[in-house]
Amino acid sequence: MARKEYPLALVTGGAHRLGRAYALALARQGYAILLHYHHSIEKATTTVKEVSALGVPVHPTQADLADLTSIESLFSDLDALPYHLKVLVNSAAIMPRAHIHMLSASDWDAAFALNLRAPFLLAQRAAKRMGDGGLIVNVTDVGAQRAWSGYPAYTVSKAALESLTRVLARAYAPKIRVNAIAPGLVLPPEDTSAEEWERLVNRLPLRRPATVEEIAAALEFLLKNEYITGQTIVVDGGYSLL
Repeated sequence: MARKEYPLALVTGGAHRLGRAYALALARQGYAILLHYHHSIEKATTTVKEVSALGVPVHPTQADLADLTSIESLFSDLDALPYHLKVLVNSAAIMPRAHIHMLSASDWDAAFALNLRAPFLLAQRAAKRMGDGGLIVNVTDVGAQRAWSGYPAYTVSKAALESLTRVLARAYAPKIRVNAIAPGLVLPPEDTSAEEWERLVNRLPLRRPATVEEIAAALEFLLKNEYITGQTIVVDGGYSLL
């Protein structure tokens, strides 16, 4: 019996939170998954089992995306797989909390290394492997268009990632499409209290957080509609109306 051919999707930060949702959504669409994680090995193991239960191949790979050598190692793992890369989802990110007058240079640099530099380097290398076309999706944030004083490095890096999305879309057209997804309130940050989260949610026009499935549906939409490139799909429950 001939081996079944699967298109391959690389999902960074795929072990948990929204990265997990993107990996599962792609698996349901019939993609083999290269599941990147950094420190979250236990969560990665659980997600690998969930993806595998959907009947597609899944391969976990550990990498520090702030390190160029580690990125090169990740793509060596990718090249060893018997599948063609069709989708890259740049979901890995950090969100350091500090007001602008207290934010350290190292925290600023760390946020930009993972939230902006890594997607750029990953897109460069992914594009070289998408000779017959593909899709790159950068995960930004509705906060990219706001002035969140408590998260300056995060919001500025995500705003820059939206700009990078447009640059990449123009550079890699027509074969490769590049878009972004900007989620609103979906999963509370670990440093946010339940009371603060409830206050933020109650301000929304839709008065509830998104489900991870609703955010992942934006990725499914971008997979199916091949006439969209250079765009940021905002899924925010009306947050941007405030």
